[in-house]
Amino acid sequence: MTLINKIGSFILHNKYWIVIVIGVLVVGFTGDNSILQHLEYQNEIDNLENEISDYNKIYDESQHTIKMIQTDPHAITKIAREKYLMKADDEDIFVFSTDHKHEGIN
Repeated sequence: MTLINKIGSFILHNKYWIVIVIGVLVVGFTGDNSILQHLEYQNEIDNLENEISDYNKIYDESQHTIKMIQTDPHAITKIAREKYLMKADDEDIFVFSTDHKHEGIN
């Protein structure tokens, strides 16, 4: 039997399996509904959910600050001093840094 006859015989006996495998490969790895596209979409969804979570945290902190300003008359001064480093006319502000620079020491 020649090689061409063996290949033809194999194709005839397994034609349905060959079509199924090729169909699954085409559907699974090409087009908008492919497995690869699905994984990319899922990764993008996860990133957007993390971003939403971060924005919700910022929103909650802002709401807390707003409530604090509305209820406490000294809160505006406290926020201005802590967040924006504002000071009164008769005082000095010192900002301490945690960066350690060791110049000249090896």
